[in-house]
Amino acid sequence: LTGAEVSFESYRKRLTAVIASKGCLTKYFDSWEIIEGLKGNPGNIQEPEKQEGFLLKRRKWPMKGWQKRYFLLEKGILKYSKRGAELKKGKLHGCIDVGLSVMSIKKKTKAIDLDTNDNIYHLKVTLSLFDDWVSKLRHHRVFRQNEIAMYPHERLLFHPSSHLSPNPNDSMRQLQTSACLKKKFHHKMGMNSSTALAFTVSILILPQLLTFICHPSLLDLEECESYLLELNLLLKSMEVLHRTYSAPAISLMVTRNICPLTYNPNLGPVHIQFLDLPDGSRPLVHQVSNESRASIPESMSEFFDAQEYQLTSSSSENEASDDDSYISDVSDSVSIDNGYSNERGTPLPPLSPPAGSGGSSVQVARRRTTLPSPQPSSSSVSLWNILKNNIGKDLSKVAMPVQLNEPLNTLQRLCEEVEYSELLDTANHTQDPYQRMVYVATFAVSAYASSYHRAGSKPFNPVLGETYECDRPDKGFRFIAEQVSHHPPVSACHCDSNNFTFWQDVQWKNKFWGKSMEIVRIGTTHVTLPAFGDHYEWNKVTSCIHNILSGQRWIEHYGEMSIKNTSSDACQCKVTFVKARSWSSTVNEIEGMVTDTGGRVIHTFFGKWHEGVYQGVPPSAICIWRANPMPVDQDQYYGFTQFAVELNELDAALKPLLPPTDTRFRLDQRCLEEGNIEGAEEQKRRIEELQRGRRKVLEENNVTHKPRFFKKSKDDTWLSANIYWEQRKNPRFSREDFPVLW
Repeated sequence: LTGAEVSFESYRKRLTAVIASKGCLTKYFDSWEIIEGLKGNPGNIQEPEKQEGFLLKRRKWPMKGWQKRYFLLEKGILKYSKRGAELKKGKLHGCIDVGLSVMSIKKKTKAIDLDTNDNIYHLKVTLSLFDDWVSKLRHHRVFRQNEIAMYPHERLLFHPSSHLSPNPNDSMRQLQTSACLKKKFHHKMGMNSSTALAFTVSILILPQLLTFICHPSLLDLEECESYLLELNLLLKSMEVLHRTYSAPAISLMVTRNICPLTYNPNLGPVHIQFLDLPDGSRPLVHQVSNESRASIPESMSEFFDAQEYQLTSSSSENEASDDDSYISDVSDSVSIDNGYSNERGTPLPPLSPPAGSGGSSVQVARRRTTLPSPQPSSSSVSLWNILKNNIGKDLSKVAMPVQLNEPLNTLQRLCEEVEYSELLDTANHTQDPYQRMVYVATFAVSAYASSYHRAGSKPFNPVLGETYECDRPDKGFRFIAEQVSHHPPVSACHCDSNNFTFWQDVQWKNKFWGKSMEIVRIGTTHVTLPAFGDHYEWNKVTSCIHNILSGQRWIEHYGEMSIKNTSSDACQCKVTFVKARSWSSTVNEIEGMVTDTGGRVIHTFFGKWHEGVYQGVPPSAICIWRANPMPVDQDQYYGFTQFAVELNELDAALKPLLPPTDTRFRLDQRCLEEGNIEGAEEQKRRIEELQRGRRKVLEENNVTHKPRFFKKSKDDTWLSANIYWEQRKNPRFSREDFPVLW
């Protein structure tokens, strides 16, 4: 199909015939259809005619609803603005490269989706114009792909508004180029780090500023503000770096006393150093051991004073540069009384030991530090063949090869959310209700930290009646979970401690959009603090895995989390998980505020959900929480944290205490953990067949499954029946009648 004159109906029939001849399935009128792109070798394709007019576009997050926008399709580039007159003046609201997007349509609702990997654009067309727009988009898409194929080194030249809508890949290339130049200048010209950063700023920011100065009509106000904001932040970073590297106290640093900090599991091995400063003061500085240093992102370096004079190289997997030696390793600032200090100067309570731990005398069980076998390659699995017929559908019902799994399941993933339970321990010992809310909100954010390195695989789906327990005396909590429903799939969990009670029931909905997969978690999380009678509730935010079919997969979380204390209306909290933008280098950022009943802001905090949370305002912000260091070889072992590595461990002492429905006894999951792919696939099919057989028996006898350890409340939430640990004492599980799950 090379001519723009070919009708949509003719194209549809011929495309259907081609796909059918290859033994593939195409979409039907009531479902999504992926539009195929350029076929065969590139050649001379006639430039298609322009197409323009008003369409409905779904508003970008966090807005809801649809808005009318004027679109112009020209040479494979789809631009839009409020009105046609604004487009002619160069005032664009957005620009989409149709050739580089996955395009899907749904004829029943007259919907068109364009997945650019960075954003998903949802469009709707009127009934009379739908076929015309789809036909033009097909031709422009093929034309654009042909141009890119013929002139791969000049692809930006074909983008009429590349300066208005920077491509994330191009931005990454710019960053890599600047990093490379910076390293060369380090080596050849002896530049210090702040000078090299200034050089980087000139490469990345100044061209956009010159465009703004010379042609102010080409950029809208929002983009200008973003460039100026980024420049301002970089200049602040340079100022901090200059102060740090020129600090006169470096040569005067003398260690007077070194004593172990009694309890702070977030920072690994920690020592406190008393440092002599020029003014005679002796502030405390945390010194984290090399193996447990958490990197501080480049975009956050401006938030801290240059009080810490011990400088080390810091690295972050989010940064494009692999030479981040100019970033100072910022540690927590603490006061003499071993507590944090907030922006008002009032001491915050120190971290308290876990409940029931007996202080530092807890006997910690020796746990494994690595998995039995590294992650096998999944290069032989074609995700496209699996997902192409499931655009816009819930993927929880789609069978996946075991190579795409990780050797943990959803119940164990729920347990990972309480890895940083010491934040709740601290909250239960904090008198100030506003500061308690900060700790609870930080705990809610920390639940997402373990997902950062896990975009490449999925957990096993629990079967109905499957259970999991995690008894951690060293952390002071006991956790249980059970799969309480199969259709829809619902997982319930409960965790109790002397300092808190945590419970939730969660239902997952997954949707595939061509290049990305969206994960929506339905359910409410609950936490109670017995010391104050507080009962906190909050919702989950949306997650999205990008580059599903090609490239490096990465995950982001975005949306607004509202936290309220149902026992008191003294304060509320809102945490915003910021969605990544193509024109900004910031990713994974969160912003939160605690307000009183009148809406007055009492506390603010910020950070990154995979690295740390900081309370206050720059430059006096303090670290509330920092993620634990990753194992050295985490990339070979599914990106597991140390806590995740321990979850599926089954030792001889624990085995007789567990019910036979515990996840640790799953054969498919155990085979995958040991590297036996064939055995894992065979056991997975057998376990799924057993579940179908049990469901058939229940349906034939008109019997409803009743969960063993959870019960449904009046408001349709699942609560613990409080019988698990009592039955485990004897142990009575060996005398109980359990279904055969595997």
